[in-house]
Amino acid sequence: MKVKTKSKKVNKAWLNDHVNDTYVKFALKEGYRARAAYKLKEIDETLGLIRPGDLVVDLGSAPGAWSQYLRRRLSPNGAAVGELNGCIIALDILPMAAVEGVQFIQGDFRENEVAALLEASLQGRQVDVVVSDMAPNLSGIDSTDAARVTHLIELAVEFVQNHLKPQGALVVKVFHGSGYSQIVKMFKETFQVVKAIKPKSSRDKSAETFLVGMGLKTSV
Repeated sequence: MKVKTKSKKVNKAWLNDHVNDTYVKFALKEGYRARAAYKLKEIDETLGLIRPGDLVVDLGSAPGAWSQYLRRRLSPNGAAVGELNGCIIALDILPMAAVEGVQFIQGDFRENEVAALLEASLQGRQVDVVVSDMAPNLSGIDSTDAARVTHLIELAVEFVQNHLKPQGALVVKVFHGSGYSQIVKMFKETFQVVKAIKPKSSRDKSAETFLVGMGLKTSV
């Protein structure tokens, strides 16, 4: 009974924090499906990543807040519907409700068949920006979780090495802790410029941060 009481208190505290969260209120007001939209918004506004006419790939897109932001960012009028100056392809293992103008592929990015489907949807075009909010189901075992996170990021890096424009960018979610330094090292070996950003909208208690790699290094 004590465990249940503690759990109820924790859940109540989380719900209270969530309801009173500034970015949750912004998301409800502005029609975003999740507060996560403001993480990408801050990263984009800080570094100027998304430009009119861009082809953007959104990995780990569900429930769709990042795709919603991208769709508005590529709209000449910043609108959620109507004209779109660019192309957005989203992918997630989970279903995602449609976002106007966004092509959605449901599948596991770790599977070759799904990666091939994504590649086919590019129709030979090079990508300007890849954004990834992908995160594995965490087990609580540091070494296991670090390996899972690293594997997803390795797949994203491999994808951009094959499909990104030379001056394009990759944004990925990472977690401080085991494996973080290795991921940073991989980024520095792959990109000309590497930035680590923890947006204001990222919760203080969260270990998450975002790595941004800009401009692919040419292989020798």
